[in-house]
Amino acid sequence: MDPFMALADPIRRDLLRALASGPARVVDLASQHPISRPAVSKHLRLLTEAGLATVEDRGRERHYALAREGLDPVRDLVDELSGRRPPILESAFDALDLEVRRAVRDRRGDGDAVPDGERPQEESA
Repeated sequence: MDPFMALADPIRRDLLRALASGPARVVDLASQHPISRPAVSKHLRLLTEAGLATVEDRGRERHYALAREGLDPVRDLVDELSGRRPPILESAFDALDLEVRRAVRDRRGDGDAVPDGERPQEESA
């Protein structure tokens, strides 16, 4: 299971929130949810398969912990989507340049455009 599918379930997201504060036993995690301990174990198994949690057997108990590196694909996608702006095409800059030139020409009141780098000559009185 990939991390995105694992995160789709609200119970699994709650389990990850609980694991973010530190490792926990299945029995402790199950006590926080209105579902059976075997159901919580199944959710934890899916989180482990998705690489979002790790499990360690300690005697008869299983301790789960958050695998932060498993969140990297999710973090990468969120970073990509939140930091990316649509690309501005070169033609948009050309159109902007044209509009600026038109506005300058219209403001001056003369119908002639001034070539790049040239300033109009001051009339002598």
